[in-house]
Amino acid sequence: VPEGIHLSGDRARPGDRIFVSGTMGDHGIAILSKRENLEFETEILSDSQPLHDLAGAMLEAVPGMKVMRDPTRGGLSATLNEIAQQSGVGMVLNERDIPVKPDVHAACELLGIDPLNVANEGKLIAICAPEDADRLLAVMRAHEKGRDAALIGTVTEDANCLIRMKTGFGGSRVVDWIAGEQLPRIC
Repeated sequence: VPEGIHLSGDRARPGDRIFVSGTMGDHGIAILSKRENLEFETEILSDSQPLHDLAGAMLEAVPGMKVMRDPTRGGLSATLNEIAQQSGVGMVLNERDIPVKPDVHAACELLGIDPLNVANEGKLIAICAPEDADRLLAVMRAHEKGRDAALIGTVTEDANCLIRMKTGFGGSRVVDWIAGEQLPRIC
């Protein structure tokens, strides 16, 4: 990280915006399908890739970015819960805004797995101030490794540090830490 830039899980504040650099669950479902010899109508490919050039472009455009993390073990759910705990905040996500490829979504439904709990090896989560949100999203989408980037939610004031998600059906649910055994380590 360049001199003068401070990224940390304890820097998220109410009003900040939450981004992902692309589709969730690709890597974990790709590895799980190969390990378990699961065959789907389409091949699900891992998203594993280096992100230093995307991260560099993002930091150059928004040097005041607050948080940048990779959603590997435990996926998006665990990573956001960790950040919320470290920062002492809550979050509200919009399910319709979280990108998941249709074939990954179908595989997760078939296996009874929430795509938010699936590992991603080539994606990142970023949190920035609301005034930087449009610029950050534009830079992410302009980069080859961020073309599917999305603004997925907002940091909120919440002493219980809960992640709430507005569902596609108009309701809401808590996005909690995965209960019981996490998905097997895949790397």
